[in-house]
Amino acid sequence: MRQINSCARLTSKKARTSKPPVGLDQEIELRFDDLLSNGQAVGRAEGMAIFVFGPLPNERATIRITAVKQNYAVGTVVRMLDRSDARAEPFCPVFGSCGGCQVQHLSYDQQLIWKQALVSNALQRIGGIATPDVKPTIGMPNPRAYRNKMALVVDRSNNGFGFYKQRSHDIVPIGHCPIVQPSLDRCIASLLDLRSDPQTTGAFADARHVVARTSRATGQNVVTITGSRPSETRRKLASTLFDRLPNTAGFSESFDLSSENAILGRKKRILAGSESIEEIVGGIRVKISAGSFFQINIEILERIFDAIRPLAAQAHRIFDLYCGSGAFALCFAKAGCHVLGIEENATAVDEARRNAALNELGARAEFRCGRVDEVLREPATAKALRAVDAVFLDPPRKGSDPRTLSAIAEAGVASVWYLSCDPATLARDLKFLLPKGYRLNSVQPFDMFPQTGHVESLALLSRIEK
Repeated sequence: MRQINSCARLTSKKARTSKPPVGLDQEIELRFDDLLSNGQAVGRAEGMAIFVFGPLPNERATIRITAVKQNYAVGTVVRMLDRSDARAEPFCPVFGSCGGCQVQHLSYDQQLIWKQALVSNALQRIGGIATPDVKPTIGMPNPRAYRNKMALVVDRSNNGFGFYKQRSHDIVPIGHCPIVQPSLDRCIASLLDLRSDPQTTGAFADARHVVARTSRATGQNVVTITGSRPSETRRKLASTLFDRLPNTAGFSESFDLSSENAILGRKKRILAGSESIEEIVGGIRVKISAGSFFQINIEILERIFDAIRPLAAQAHRIFDLYCGSGAFALCFAKAGCHVLGIEENATAVDEARRNAALNELGARAEFRCGRVDEVLREPATAKALRAVDAVFLDPPRKGSDPRTLSAIAEAGVASVWYLSCDPATLARDLKFLLPKGYRLNSVQPFDMFPQTGHVESLALLSRIEK
C-alpha cells in the first residue's frame, strides 16, 4: 500500500482548472487504491482525489460527497460493494467514531506491511532517496492492550469520560478501551463510578482531562486530574479518590494550562501517595510519572533496545539528543558507553538524573537541560561532539532542526542513529543531512502504535569517508 499525503499530487491538471467532477451530496461508486496514515482511503473520480474513512485499497463502495474543495473531495460510505481480503473485524465498539485508532479494520499482518510502505514512500517522495533499505516492520504478537498511558477527556454532557473524534473536539463516550493495558482499563470503570457518585463527583467539576499511567512491571498506576486551577474540593477528596482507584500508587492534580488544548498543566501538586511508579525495561529501572516523556509501548521499546545494544557495543562516547527521561541514554550507559543526554524539559532531565542514580549509572550518564541546538553550539559541547562515536536522536513529532543537524555534520560524527515517530519529518531531516557527508544504511520500522497510522523508525547513518 502506497502512502500519499499531498492532495495536489493526486489531482490532474484538468481537475484543477475545470469544474469539479463531483458535487456536494452526490452519490457515486468509487474504487479505492490507497490508504493514508490518518486512516482515510483514497479513490479518484476523473483525476480528483476523494478521501473516505472506512474503505481499504482494492475495495469498492458507494459514497456520498460531503465536501468539495479545489483539488480534492471528501465523502462518507453509503454501502460497501466489495471487500478486500486484508479487511479485519474491528474489536472496539467505538472504532470509526473514536479518533484513537485509525486502522483496526486492516488485518495486523497487513498493517505491518502498510507501515513499512509508509516509511519507504516518505523517504522516496520527501527525502529524495531513490531506493531506501527499509526493513519489515517489527510488530507485536498481540497488538492490543499495549498502551501504558491514557488521557481521558472529561465529558460534561453525560458525566462520563471519552476520547476526541478525529479532527474534532466532539467527545466519544467510553467505558472501556481495549488498547490500554488492563490496569488502566480497570481504572476507567473506577473513574466512572467516582464521577457518578454524589460524594465524589465534585472532584471533576472543573476538570478537563484525567491522565493515568501504569507500570507493566508492578501493575501500579499514577492518576492526574487536569484543571485550570488548583481545586480545594479535589484536595479534600484526595484520600477517598486514592482509596477507590485500583492499584493506584499516587494521585495528583495538574493546572496552569499553557493553552486551551493542553492536556497537562505547567504546575502540579501531589494529593495522595507518590508522584511516580517504577517500570523495568530491558533490565533498566525507571521512575516515571503521568507526565513523563516516556514511550507508551514497553514491549516495542524493548525491541528497540535490542536493536541499539549491538550499536552501543561498538561505541564508547554517545550524545543522546532529545533524551526525555533518559531511557535510551541509560541503555547505552548500561552497555558500557559514556553518554551525554540533552533535553530542554527540566522535569524530564531531573527524572533522567534520578533514573541514572537508581541504576547506579551516574558515572557514565550525564544530562544537560537546554535546547538541543543551543547546547550543541556551546564551545565545550561542540568540542565534545567532535570526539563522540555516535549521536542518537529521538526528537518530537516535528523532527529535528537545521541547526542541530548542521552541528552534527560539522563535527563529523561517524554514526548517526535517528529514531523518529513521523516518516515525513524523518525524510525531511535526512534530505538535509545526507548531502552533508552521510550515507543512509538502513531504516527499521517498529510498530509502537498498533491499530493506528503511527510508526516509529530507526534510521542508521554513517559518515562517508573522503
